[in-house]
Amino acid sequence: MEADVATLAQGIDFSFWGLFARATLTVKIVMLMLIAASIWSWAIIIEKFVTYRKARREAQAFDRLFWSGEPLDELFDQLGPEPKGRSERVFAAGMIEWRRSHREDGGLIANAQSRIDRSMDVAITKEADALQKGLPVLATVGSTSPFIGLFGTVFGIMHAFIQIAESQNTSLVVVAPGIAEALLATGLGLMAAIPAVIFYNKFSADADRIVGNYEAFADEFSTILSRQLDS
Repeated sequence: MEADVATLAQGIDFSFWGLFARATLTVKIVMLMLIAASIWSWAIIIEKFVTYRKARREAQAFDRLFWSGEPLDELFDQLGPEPKGRSERVFAAGMIEWRRSHREDGGLIANAQSRIDRSMDVAITKEADALQKGLPVLATVGSTSPFIGLFGTVFGIMHAFIQIAESQNTSLVVVAPGIAEALLATGLGLMAAIPAVIFYNKFSADADRIVGNYEAFADEFSTILSRQLDS
């Protein structure tokens, strides 16, 4: 008897593909959803690594250029009204409004400082939105994937018990495949959720730091323009 059980156990494929192939349609759909969510999450994670690294490099390069002593008008003419760098776009927004605030006689239109500040705030908000794009997906995957996997597990275990009742055989060889297929759904849910949660927290903090640097630059730039207005 034991030899027969061992022979049956050896004939069962417990690989990922074997478990997936034997799963019910509902559990298969759950697994495919979780695999798709995991792939989507990793695509966002890789994209954010590249985007944030590029944003930090651009900010460092522009910071050196800004504090090099070059006149602001010449720096703006060099960069143009639509520069590629994020920090440069914040600077360009302030300079565009600075130039628009000059009258033809060389004087300044009233409340120029507040308009310049608002222009840079709008530019910072746009850059913050671009940096944070995709992060809600990571948050959603991280919070829902375990429960989606749990749903697949519950449905799979229920199906396994139905099979046991129909066969009227409680042998481990009969029970184990169905339970393993069900638990695979939970494993896939955790596999999708854990990286999503970890990198969501990391990228949220990184985005806050980058945007904070933009805001600090805008304050410094506004102070420089304020001195020129006062003079």
